[in-house]
Amino acid sequence: MALIVEPAERSLNEENLIARYKKSGDLKLLGGLYQNYMPLVYGVCLKYFKDEERSKDAVMQIFEELIAKLKNHEVKNFKSWLYVLSRNFCLMDLRKTSKINKVEIDEEFMDSEVLLHHEDENDKEKRLILMEDCMETLNEEQKLSVKLFYLQQKCYTEVAHETGYDLKKVKSYIQNGKRNLRLCIEKRSD
Repeated sequence: MALIVEPAERSLNEENLIARYKKSGDLKLLGGLYQNYMPLVYGVCLKYFKDEERSKDAVMQIFEELIAKLKNHEVKNFKSWLYVLSRNFCLMDLRKTSKINKVEIDEEFMDSEVLLHHEDENDKEKRLILMEDCMETLNEEQKLSVKLFYLQQKCYTEVAHETGYDLKKVKSYIQNGKRNLRLCIEKRSD
C-alpha cells in the first residue's frame, strides 16, 4: 500500500523542513528536500542547456546556490520557487557563456601602406604571400589564436575552448599577434 501525500500536507512538511534548515543549517535536511526535486531541476537545465553533462553539473551548482539563498528568502511554495531559481541560474549561465567577444581589426592595422592601396590581382597575391610569410614568424600560440579568430571568425571563448588556453591569454595572443603581424608586414614591404 502506497502512502499518498496530499499537496497541502507536502507543502506544510516542506515549510517545516525549510524552517528547520534555516534554524540549524543542517545540509542533510536540505539535501533530503532537494533530492525530491532533482529530476525537475535537471529537466529545467536540460531544456535550456540541451546538454546532459552540463545539466548534471548545473543541478549540483543550483544546490550550492540553494544553501545560501534559501536562508535569505521566505519560501511558501518550494517547488515553484526552486523552478524559478533553476531557470534563472540557467539563463544567467547561458548569458555569461554566450557573450561573444569579437574584435574588429583596428584602423591602425588596416592603414598599413601595404594594405591601403587598391591594386591589381598580382599585387593582391603578393600581399597575401607576405601575410602568410609573416604569420610564420609568430609564435605558435599567437599564430593559432590569430588564425582561429580572424580567418575562422571564432570568438575569444571559442578560441580558448579549442586551444585550451586561458581566455585572458587568448586575448593577449591575438592582440600581440596582430601587432607583430602588422610590424612584420611593414618591415618586409619597405
